[in-house]
Amino acid sequence: MKVVLAYSGGLDTSIAVSVLKEKYDAEVITVLVDLGQPREEIQDAEERLKELGVLKHHNIDARREFVNDYIFPAIKGNLQHEDCYITPTLARPLIALKIVEIAQKEGAPAVAHGATERGNDQFIYEYVFQMMAPELKILTPIRDQGFTRGEEAEYAREHGIPLPEGYERTRYAVDVNIYGRAVCGGPLEDLNIEPEEEIYDLTKSPEDATDESEEMSIGFEKGCPVSLNGEKMDGVKLISAVGKIAGAHGVGRGDVIHQRLLGIKTRSIIEAPAAVVLIQAHRELEKLVLTGDELEFKDEVDKKLSSLAHDGLWFYPLTEDLFAFVEKSQEAVTGEVTLKLYKGNARVVKKESPYAIYDREVASYEAKGLSPEDVAGMTRLHGMRARLYRKKEKR
Repeated sequence: MKVVLAYSGGLDTSIAVSVLKEKYDAEVITVLVDLGQPREEIQDAEERLKELGVLKHHNIDARREFVNDYIFPAIKGNLQHEDCYITPTLARPLIALKIVEIAQKEGAPAVAHGATERGNDQFIYEYVFQMMAPELKILTPIRDQGFTRGEEAEYAREHGIPLPEGYERTRYAVDVNIYGRAVCGGPLEDLNIEPEEEIYDLTKSPEDATDESEEMSIGFEKGCPVSLNGEKMDGVKLISAVGKIAGAHGVGRGDVIHQRLLGIKTRSIIEAPAAVVLIQAHRELEKLVLTGDELEFKDEVDKKLSSLAHDGLWFYPLTEDLFAFVEKSQEAVTGEVTLKLYKGNARVVKKESPYAIYDREVASYEAKGLSPEDVAGMTRLHGMRARLYRKKEKR
């Protein structure tokens, strides 16, 4: 039986190849989806495949699709769940889609993932599999075995499975893509341990960042970031450039406790310099061009969308409905926002838009133009409810 496996090259999916062959008598077709993870990691993962004995391997460059169809909507919706920028979770629906596409192309009757029984990934993968191709059989080799990380490492040694370079039993579980990086497990499970500096890869320590501040200007068109410091860029290049600059100033670190779908609390170190800066700039531009009522309502929509995305419900009627509202709200979210980066902080210092509701001549305390009589009439009408209520009390 042919089985298409979502392969990352990490411990779980490396073990999954062997388990599928041994326990399910499967011919394994692996799929590695490039979403902007380091090139050397992709090359290392594919090199080790030669020793795993797979039937066939596909490498899919989905960076542009990931940025345009997932990251940009996430920025428009300011997606952030429990103080955690949604980086790995955002990638899972797209990976699952690609697995289904390859399974249909290869005529494989089954798909598989390497998720364990604890995390959210299992729910996201299997939701998309069932949504897009309910006829496919879903295999869960790692979850079925109930391996601990240590047992996986022992299984790998016994079966001669090559592991990622530098792997140790206490190694952290790491997930990275162009939008950010998440690290969990290992020593981080002790909440009284401060993360070691070596755990970080996308950001400098704020203490070690340069003593010189740097301004970064981001241009938006209808809610999408389109330029950096006046230079037009495609989405992939822009996300990468923003993350690199912000990370060099120590911007984008987070040490968060969040809840998985199973109700388990977990600790993650998040590095999301691009997400932090872009969403902050986007929010500021929205404040400039949207009405107070729009902002208040959109904040609730953003929160609900963040929850749906966290739970992997990207392809879901309510998600589509809410994103339709978000898309409509972005028609005037065009302009430029400038932030000053300095030792872990990003502070907005300038903002402009041709659709700004803000009018300095009207807002200024030095300006004339508001009629005292008109304002007095408005305050009288505004207070009518108070007068009516007080009159009722006297009865």
